[in-house]
Amino acid sequence: MNYKQKITADRSSPFGWYDKIGYAFGDMGNNFSFTLVANFLMIYLTNIMGIEPYIIAILFLTARLIDAFADLAVGRWLDVSKLRNGNRFKPWIDTYKYPLVIMAVLLCVPWVNQLEMAWRIAYVSIIYLGWGILYSFVNIPYGSLSAAISDNSFEKTSLSTWRTLGATCGSMIVNLAIPLVIFMNIDGVKKLNGEKFFFVVLCMGVLALIVYSLATKMTKERIKVERAEPLPLKKLFQDMLKNRALIALVVLDLVLVLNQNLNGINMTYLFTYYFGNIESLAIILTLQSLLVFTVAPFVSYLTNNFGRRESTMAALIIAFIMFSALLILRTNNIYLYITLNIIGNIGFTVFYIMVWAFINDVIDNQQVITGIREVGSIYAVNSFARKAAQAIAGSFGAVVFAFIGFVPSTTGGAEQSESVVKGIYYLANGIPAFCSIAAVLILTFWYPLSKNRINENIKILRRTMDNAADEK
Repeated sequence: MNYKQKITADRSSPFGWYDKIGYAFGDMGNNFSFTLVANFLMIYLTNIMGIEPYIIAILFLTARLIDAFADLAVGRWLDVSKLRNGNRFKPWIDTYKYPLVIMAVLLCVPWVNQLEMAWRIAYVSIIYLGWGILYSFVNIPYGSLSAAISDNSFEKTSLSTWRTLGATCGSMIVNLAIPLVIFMNIDGVKKLNGEKFFFVVLCMGVLALIVYSLATKMTKERIKVERAEPLPLKKLFQDMLKNRALIALVVLDLVLVLNQNLNGINMTYLFTYYFGNIESLAIILTLQSLLVFTVAPFVSYLTNNFGRRESTMAALIIAFIMFSALLILRTNNIYLYITLNIIGNIGFTVFYIMVWAFINDVIDNQQVITGIREVGSIYAVNSFARKAAQAIAGSFGAVVFAFIGFVPSTTGGAEQSESVVKGIYYLANGIPAFCSIAAVLILTFWYPLSKNRINENIKILRRTMDNAADEK
C-alpha cells in the first residue's frame, strides 16, 4: 500500500484576526449547548423530570461511552474523506449544526414530565443519546480545524487561547442566564421553572446557529492533506501506542475534564443547598469563566519562557493547595469560599487554555515518530478520553448523590438532610483537590514533551517540509 501523503499549504491569504475570532466563535457555539448540558441537565432531570439519580447515572454513563466511540468514528471518517471545495473540516460543521441544535432544544421540553415515568425516561434517553452523537459530528471537525488553519506553532497556540476565550464567552452566557432566569421564588424557596428553562435553551440554540455560521465563514483551511491510500486502522493505533505523549495526554485530559465537568454540577448543588444562595451561584460561575480573560494574556509568556508542561504543573500545585484548604476549613463564609475557589481555579484555567495546544504538540510528535500526519484520528482519540471523563463525571455525580441520600423532586426541589448537605460540600472540594495533584504527577513522571523536546520536534518538521519542497 502507498500511504504517502500530499501536504500543501494555501498562502493566498495570511493568518490573522479573522481566523482567531472565527475559531473562537466555533467553541462559543459548542458551549451554548455543552455547558447547559454539563452544568444544568442533571438538576433539570432531578427537579423537573423527577428522575432518580441512579437512573441518570446509567444514562450519562451509557451516553458518554457511546459518544466516545462516535468521536473515534468521526475522526477516522475525517481523515479518510475527500476534500470538499478544498476543505476537510468546515463542511461537517455546516451540515450537522442544525440537527445538533434541534436535539438540544428537544432535550429540555418541560411538558414531558406529564408522561408516565417510563415514557419520560425513554424520551430523555433517546434525545440525549442523539444530542451526544451529533455533538461529535460538529466538535471533532471543529477541534481538528486548528491544525489546518496554520502550520505555525505560535499561531496554533494563539488559536488554543482564542478557542478557550470563545468557549468561555458561551459558558458565561449560559451560566449567567440560567441561574438568574430559571429559578422562581415559591413560598420563600428558590425552585426550578421548566418553562423558563426551555425558553433559555431555545434562545441558546438560535445563538449557536449564528456563531457556527460565523466560524466557518471567517476561518480558512490552509493546510490540506491528501493521501494515496488511507492508513489501515490497525497500523494507525499501533503507531499511536508508540507516542508516549499521546497516551499521557489522554490520561491527563481524563483526570482534568472529570474535574471540569463535575465542577458545574457540584457548584449548582453546593450553592442551592449548602449556602442557600442562588445569586452567588451565578457570581462564582461567572468569576470562574472570567478567569480565562485574566489568565489568557499570560499564556504565551508562560509558554515561551517556561514551557507549556512546566507552567501547567506550577499552576496545578496552586489549585491543590487552595482546594485542600477549603476541604479542611469547611467554611460557611461564602466570601471566603468564593475567594479561595477562584484562586484554586486559576490552576485549572491554565490547563484548560493550553490543552488544545497540548494536542497540537502531540500531533506534531506523532508525525515526527511515524512520518504520517493524522489530525482527525489523533484529536478523536484525545476527545475519546474527554468523553470518558464526562461519562465518569455524569455517572459518578449521580451515583454519589444517590449514595448520600439526595431526594429528587418534580416540583423544583425537595428539602435535603444535613448529612446530604455536608456530603455536597466535601464532593465540591475533595474532587478538585484530588484531580489537581493527580495531574501534577502525570505531567512530572509521564508526559515527555518538555519545552526543549517541543522545540526539537518543530525543527525536525521544518527540515522535513523544506526537504519536500526542495524535491518538488
